[in-house]
Amino acid sequence: MLSEKGSAMRAMVLEEIGKPLVAVERPLPDPLAGQIRLRVEACAVCRTDLHVVDGDLPQPKLPLIPGHEIVGVVEAVGSGVGPERIGRRVGVPWLGHTCGTCFYCRSAAENLCDAPLFTGYTRDGGFATDVIADADYAFELDPTGDPVALAPLLCAGLIGWRSLKRASDCRRIGLYGFGAAAHIIAQICTWQKREVYAFTRPSDTEAQRFARELGAAWAGKSDESPPELLDAAIIFAPVGSLVPTALRAVRKGGRVVCGGIHMSDIPAMPYALIWGERELLSVANLTRQDAREFLAIAARARVHTRTTVYPLEEANAALDDLRHGRLSGAAVLVP
Repeated sequence: MLSEKGSAMRAMVLEEIGKPLVAVERPLPDPLAGQIRLRVEACAVCRTDLHVVDGDLPQPKLPLIPGHEIVGVVEAVGSGVGPERIGRRVGVPWLGHTCGTCFYCRSAAENLCDAPLFTGYTRDGGFATDVIADADYAFELDPTGDPVALAPLLCAGLIGWRSLKRASDCRRIGLYGFGAAAHIIAQICTWQKREVYAFTRPSDTEAQRFARELGAAWAGKSDESPPELLDAAIIFAPVGSLVPTALRAVRKGGRVVCGGIHMSDIPAMPYALIWGERELLSVANLTRQDAREFLAIAARARVHTRTTVYPLEEANAALDDLRHGRLSGAAVLVP
């Protein structure tokens, strides 16, 4: 349904896999039942967006507006949504809708829903001036906060939090790939009095310095052994060869959590690496409960994000900088 005013919105659109996004104007949509429309204030750029654009993730909706770390102000609501939400700042994450009826939804595991919709993948996302979202999957944010600083919390933070929960109650934790997610969850870990061990690309001494600045007990190259065996490790880098590396770094009974939605193939490895009751786990998507927990704890821990701001129309430059490792922290698009 189009807006009665016939207003237009601007967006950066993926029309063909592997091709640059295209700047377009579209009619401004009205929200349907259970939906809201946001005026986008900021949308962070996630590695998952890169996987969508580059074709690592199959069958995206095309044409597609990417982006799933959205901060915006509610400007219109559909039927069934209270009008009091108009004017509120909310955040919209990757998980945009679940069926509510499948085995997983009925088992408190909606992140594994059989019929989900994903923001910026199977439905349009936030690389735009306006976006439609399900009201039940949009989370209240601090109205006084900086929208640019808040945006990376909506995926990098949420996936980091779910990965940390999967890592369980560990004291020494390794973080492989010190980008948007790791720099957020490292702050949560140090606030919780855990010891953080940061692993970066061999040449990325700036990321190592940044990790130490955020309280890491140790920072080094991804192929280095930490000074002590770890209780758990989270792999944020989409590099399958880091799996055996991380397994070597954890103690018996330790856990290695793969925190990305896409990873290159894991190489063959000796059984001895996983023997000793070491566990290899993955993280898939998030739940609304994850969002409620994390946003509250991020506020208590006073998490701050490092961001690089790009105008909306420079989305391709932001994606390219992420693709080639030229970012420290997170890229954020601002309409």
